[in-house]
Amino acid sequence: MDLTHTQTERTKRRSQHRAASSVAAASAGAARRRSTHRSREQQRGSRLKKAFRVGAGVDMPFLILVLVLLVCGLIMLFSASYPIAYYSEGNSYYYLIRQGIFALVGVGIMFGMSYLNYEYLKRISLIILPVGFLALIAVFFFPSSTGVHRWIDFRFFNIQASEIMKFAIIIFLAHWGAYQHKKTNTFKYGALPPLIIFVVTAILLYFEPHFSGIVIIGILTALMVILYGGKIRWFIVIGAVLVGVVLILAVTDKLGYAMERMDGWGKALEYVDDAQWDQTFQTRNSLYAIGSGGLMGLGLGQSRQKYLYLPEPQNDFIFAIVCEELGLIGAIVLLILFGLLVWRGFVIAMRAKDRFGTLLAAGLTAQIGIQVVLNIFVITDWMPNTGISLPFFSYGGSSLIMILFQMGIILSISRTANMNKV
Repeated sequence: MDLTHTQTERTKRRSQHRAASSVAAASAGAARRRSTHRSREQQRGSRLKKAFRVGAGVDMPFLILVLVLLVCGLIMLFSASYPIAYYSEGNSYYYLIRQGIFALVGVGIMFGMSYLNYEYLKRISLIILPVGFLALIAVFFFPSSTGVHRWIDFRFFNIQASEIMKFAIIIFLAHWGAYQHKKTNTFKYGALPPLIIFVVTAILLYFEPHFSGIVIIGILTALMVILYGGKIRWFIVIGAVLVGVVLILAVTDKLGYAMERMDGWGKALEYVDDAQWDQTFQTRNSLYAIGSGGLMGLGLGQSRQKYLYLPEPQNDFIFAIVCEELGLIGAIVLLILFGLLVWRGFVIAMRAKDRFGTLLAAGLTAQIGIQVVLNIFVITDWMPNTGISLPFFSYGGSSLIMILFQMGIILSISRTANMNKV
């Protein structure tokens, strides 16, 4: 009996021990799961903190300049567009309302991008370039009544493929210049990749056709190469080859309407024949508007050329209306604002914490400066008349949103730049 009792006690103790072990194991497993869950939550929180810089301040001078130019652009857009809006749409506020909506969306995107850690953009730099090429190809699958294929139509929203490509080239070359910075002084790494990208892009834009896009992207590509250490002799050789290609296309009459614009270049105020008179109609009325403004302008809203004399005054030639209404002084003030924006953008670029940030901010800022200069050249007949919009002013939702998106990236770079911020 004692033996049996002893065995029973032992069996009971073993069962209790196993039960206690099971409880302990279960508790330990639950503790491990809780620890793993907390660890994952901490990792997510850490990734969010790395992806978004909520605590750091942006460069306020740059932000203020962007918002001031945006407000000025909306005011001048309404002033320039209400006659044509009433004539064509039956609503004087048509363009203002649409541009205002795009501006609100764009400002929201700008502030959202300003919180993003711009270093994460490196991950999409190799993806965005093929996306840009696909966009340039996709335009040919959308019908066009004019034979010009530049837009991707989403029914409720259109976007110009070249706008995507400009950004794609800037971000790719910024990453390339930062990643290969020790080799960019060689032709193989410094000039060949951007040259291939530009040539393919130019061919696709040629068939759209979109010659102003070729000019802007060509200048942007060359500038990015210079910024990351390219050599001047490369541009001399490549430039000579490109000029030769253009001359061959011109002689063989392969440049189409671009040569018609070239024929009228510099002759806007001359009467040659009816064909050239029609070709220079827009540029001529642009010069009339600029001349009518004089020193002080006719006054805000008092333009005469916007009353169906200057075609589509809300688009590429809006600065001519600025000159007519605000005069030389008003035009200079706006150009100073653009100059300050470009200057501050380059300050942010030079004080960025890494090479990628420097090249990215400089490229995005340079795009604004290039388009402003080329737009002024076109409306004053210093360049052939071609479609180059004025940032923040010209009507166009996709262009405005894209510009504000890019300004948000510069603000993101300013959060970590070595400069005073609030």
